[in-house]
Amino acid sequence: METAKVIINNQFIEVPTSYTVLDAAKKLGIDIPHLCFLRGINENSSCRLCVVEIKGIRSLKNSCTVKVSDGMVVTTNSERVNKAVKRNLELIAANHVFECWRCPREHNCELLRLLRKYNINNAMGENPDFSKKTHIVNITDSIVLDNSKCILCGRCIAACEKMAGTSVLDYNYRGFNVYVGPARNHSMEDAGCIYCGKCIQACPTGAIKERDNIDEVVSVISNPNVYKVVQIAPSVRAAIGEEFGYPIGTNVEGKLYAALQKLGFDDVTDTNFAADVTILEEGTELIERLEAHLNKDESTLPLFTSCSPGWIRYIETYYPEFIPNLSSCKSPQQMQGAIIKAYYSKKLNIDPNKIQVVSVMPCIAKKAEAKRPEMEYNGVRDVDVVITTRELARLIKRFDIPFAALADYEPTSPLAKYTGAGVIFGATGGVMEAALRSVKEILEKKDMGKVEIEPVRGVEDGIKEATLNIAGLNLCVAIVHGAANIPEMMKRIKENPGKYAFVEFMACTGGCVNGGGQPIVPSYISNDIDVRLERGKALYKADTDATLRKSHQNPEVAKLYQEMLERPGSHVAHEMLHTHYHKRTIYNGEK
Repeated sequence: METAKVIINNQFIEVPTSYTVLDAAKKLGIDIPHLCFLRGINENSSCRLCVVEIKGIRSLKNSCTVKVSDGMVVTTNSERVNKAVKRNLELIAANHVFECWRCPREHNCELLRLLRKYNINNAMGENPDFSKKTHIVNITDSIVLDNSKCILCGRCIAACEKMAGTSVLDYNYRGFNVYVGPARNHSMEDAGCIYCGKCIQACPTGAIKERDNIDEVVSVISNPNVYKVVQIAPSVRAAIGEEFGYPIGTNVEGKLYAALQKLGFDDVTDTNFAADVTILEEGTELIERLEAHLNKDESTLPLFTSCSPGWIRYIETYYPEFIPNLSSCKSPQQMQGAIIKAYYSKKLNIDPNKIQVVSVMPCIAKKAEAKRPEMEYNGVRDVDVVITTRELARLIKRFDIPFAALADYEPTSPLAKYTGAGVIFGATGGVMEAALRSVKEILEKKDMGKVEIEPVRGVEDGIKEATLNIAGLNLCVAIVHGAANIPEMMKRIKENPGKYAFVEFMACTGGCVNGGGQPIVPSYISNDIDVRLERGKALYKADTDATLRKSHQNPEVAKLYQEMLERPGSHVAHEMLHTHYHKRTIYNGEK
């Protein structure tokens, strides 16, 4: 490996020649300011904040793109550099609308951090004669774009292209009037957005955020006339602690349960329970399709998972010809909501319309999913309000609940009991692994012993394939995470008919642990740590520590079928827990 000897601020370092000046400075612990740079996603030097002086070069250079060379001498803190940085920050601030007290990014806004660090005054922006851009706001059930907070760094555009693969966002117009959004400011709803939230995670400010539903939750928990039940998704427990100072990937499940109880919910349940139910329903569906295929009856294979609402929006919009491959199962969120209302109305003799279900999800697409007209049972909506992990953290803080000081709590509801298979739903490959654990034992009618299925784990590749022998059949399965990888998987399926039996799709790279509603990790941290891996470790440890690790072993799930659902795949199970999907069109109206 070729290296270069470099001096930065009078400090010597030897680094690979593939390093940029920014990389080398980071190794020395030198913080060079930047806003547009997002490693592997956006490296276009547009913000001009990372400028440095390089000996022998007249102009200032962008440290995020200039590679080191042997003998290079760099200064990052000269008067000239500081003046340039401050001038650029002043220009950015002048066009920014400051409402920090109501902005969800106040505690981790990358722009605010730099404005404070460099003590920037906003005389230009506060001058009434200074012309500011027209405010353009784009609001849907899941996402809000507000260009009054946009700094035109391009990170959201790059994330939409490289991670979602949809390129819904781009620059509109030119010069002073430029703004970021869908073409002609079409609603994100019909512009082909899948609500994966990668743009939110990429944004350094609050220009893109989730639709806030906190006040709706406050209304629910303050209503004495309804029975209030909350559910939490698998990956929430591995991330929400970050909002209260815990290291990335800390499992704070016990404190999370305790906080929800203190908020005033009548009962606390866990979406992991429905994840176990999903495995029985989806596993049964897979078995039925395989048997039909072997009997040469009509059968649509491969079977596609249906847990990720971002993926559902993707296939409905971009590959509707594959909708018959989708499992008819609702997502665990919707299953849990339907089960909660049916179960509690029966057990407590409560009108299901008097039961309100609040979901805490790692995903902004869950908000739109809950509002789909299909998501109800016997005319009663499955889920009433959805908030993200970030919103729950803000709600806990609003109620002055000392999260870190809470004693761990374990819910008493049978709908909070889960197996290790249920909890790994939050990581890419988790749904596939959980399903195969149960399908293999059900078909082979024996204990499979070892439960880890390593070939479906990991975040290194956007597509993973594995062949497993189940009941004498060699089944080829695949795992896709990150919507940008979906076209390649669809190409493989088209080119290899009959090869694949089962495919797991997750819109977010890394799975739900990296969902668009999870705590945002600023670029100066995320550029150097794989958040997906750290959060995923917490879920796999919870699985390893679990007494029961296969969904069909969950005794409360078995009791639910005995008392209410009869058997996996039954008529009543289909009525309550299954749904259908439809083709979507984009840009279907003129602005």
